[in-house]
Amino acid sequence: MQLGSTIFQVLFIHIYLSATSLWGFAAQSNTPYTLRISCGSREDVRTPPTSTLWYRDFGYTGGRFANATRPSFISPPLKTLRFFPLSDGPENCYYIENIPAGRYQIRVFFGLIADPNLASEPIFDLSVEGTQFASLQPGWSGVDEQSFAEAIVDVTGTSASICFHGTGHGDPSILSIEVLQIDDNAYNLGKSWVDKFVLRPVKRLSSGTGKPAFDEDLNGTQWGGDRFWKPIKTFSTGDDKAISTENVIAETSISPNFYPLALYQSAIVGTDRETGLSFQIDIDPNKNYSVWLHFAEIDPAVTKELQRVFDVLINGDVMFKDVDVIRMTGERYTAVVLNKTVSVSGKSLKITLKPSAGHAIISAIEVFEVIAAEMTTMTDEVLALRIVKAMLGLPLRFGWNGDPCVPQQHPWSGVDCQFDSTKGKWVIDGLGLDNQGLRGFLPNEMSKLQHLQSINLSENSIRGPIPVTLGEIAKLQVLDLSYNELNGTIPESLGALQNLQILNLNGNSLTGKVPANLGGRPLHRARFNFTGNDGLCGIPGLPECGPHLSVGAKIGIAFGSLFALLFVLVFITCWWKRRQNILRTQKLAAAREAPYAKARTHYREIQLGKHHRQHETLKNANASESIPLS
Repeated sequence: MQLGSTIFQVLFIHIYLSATSLWGFAAQSNTPYTLRISCGSREDVRTPPTSTLWYRDFGYTGGRFANATRPSFISPPLKTLRFFPLSDGPENCYYIENIPAGRYQIRVFFGLIADPNLASEPIFDLSVEGTQFASLQPGWSGVDEQSFAEAIVDVTGTSASICFHGTGHGDPSILSIEVLQIDDNAYNLGKSWVDKFVLRPVKRLSSGTGKPAFDEDLNGTQWGGDRFWKPIKTFSTGDDKAISTENVIAETSISPNFYPLALYQSAIVGTDRETGLSFQIDIDPNKNYSVWLHFAEIDPAVTKELQRVFDVLINGDVMFKDVDVIRMTGERYTAVVLNKTVSVSGKSLKITLKPSAGHAIISAIEVFEVIAAEMTTMTDEVLALRIVKAMLGLPLRFGWNGDPCVPQQHPWSGVDCQFDSTKGKWVIDGLGLDNQGLRGFLPNEMSKLQHLQSINLSENSIRGPIPVTLGEIAKLQVLDLSYNELNGTIPESLGALQNLQILNLNGNSLTGKVPANLGGRPLHRARFNFTGNDGLCGIPGLPECGPHLSVGAKIGIAFGSLFALLFVLVFITCWWKRRQNILRTQKLAAAREAPYAKARTHYREIQLGKHHRQHETLKNANASESIPLS
């Protein structure tokens, strides 16, 4: 019965591969999306031996560039890297825009700064699309397999984020990034895994060979990505042996995983001394692991069914019973892949091949950690926070890159998150940035943070008015804007916040009347503080309000009053001068009417008449003497 079950599973895999191979051939006719970035490089680079193209690092992220030291011979031969000082913030990301939706192999190679003063080995975490998939361990730079981190992830939008999270132990330093599109059904875990997941390779072994290789070195197709295979010649010295062949292996390089043919041209087999095979690796406990086992019958000593039959056990439990490669495939030199996903509570994973006939055989092993993909934060709220970051002049040390809430191990500083199970998204329910040296303005887009319950921006230097749109955050319970440099009036819309229990606006430069629906709220167990605003009025504890005038109106009245005062002064001055002239004229008239003034006037008139007659006589005499001359 168990043999029949195993045969059915393998037949299902073959039927599935045959059904998808048609699509696979079509997929191969199209080139998958491929992007390789040489971090810190200012120009495109090609590297031997395959003349691989690495694009210059421009427009993807922040950070700083430096010359690089390669920690491993398997790292690409690149000369620069990009590093992210902790002073620039704990979260930093590469944003890959305008990529097609699909499944991707994403690989990040690490580097060391080629500077004795900065060459310490950094320890940091990595995430892709909000899901943490790797954490560097001390000593990673001395282990070839730990010189890079890799993930298989689904991209559902048109962009992907690859983020590095500082842990306080050195500055994250990145040598290169690869974003390689693979088949949408690659490493499909079956119907039982309906939730989204990220696969992290724990181990990839190519059996029977002594040479490390990437898929590209093995002439693999692009739709399979560019997997790295670590060579292994023996599981137990003296108990097994390596074999190889140059024969062509059938059923390779096909959809959905597109394994290279060369992977199946070598293998490890048991011996008479130890017919079985076993392999054990250390893992993190209480997690799920997906095991992929690769077989092809390449031993010339095995030519027909039932000559080699074995069980496959994982941590002592039989996963596949009576595996007979020739019986499964129908012929020799044909590849077959078995996959099983298991939960492991311990710290090790042991794969055992236990034969019932002949010796066990295996070509390659892959072990992945299955990581549940994080649900991301609502897009509108992420965009709103980025505007808040820009408008408030958030210090660089905060970072605020990537997703605010995920990975859950590294949320943004000053941001509180809550998972909304009805929407399947994270939302922002708290903003705490008090006493952080903020010097900007409150943007209207804060109203997009509809799930906020608490806002504390006190003790900063925030300027400008309080946005009317704050009154649209219906769930808001705490609003603390005290001790800033806010001006203008208190928006009436704040009075519509029925859940508001604490409102601190003290220590600002606010003016005008406190809205009536806020003034009565303290009677209902709310705590409001408006003190320290000289221009506020209208509630107990504040001055009474007169006619409410805006600052502009007050300035207008002041100028109008000054103009009126100047007009009055000019009018009085003109009136006074006119009055003096009238009085002077009246005095002169009175003086002319006096007796002695009249006598003097008569004598003057006689003198003027006499003088006039003399002048006329002289004029006539001159005229008569001039006639002969003419």
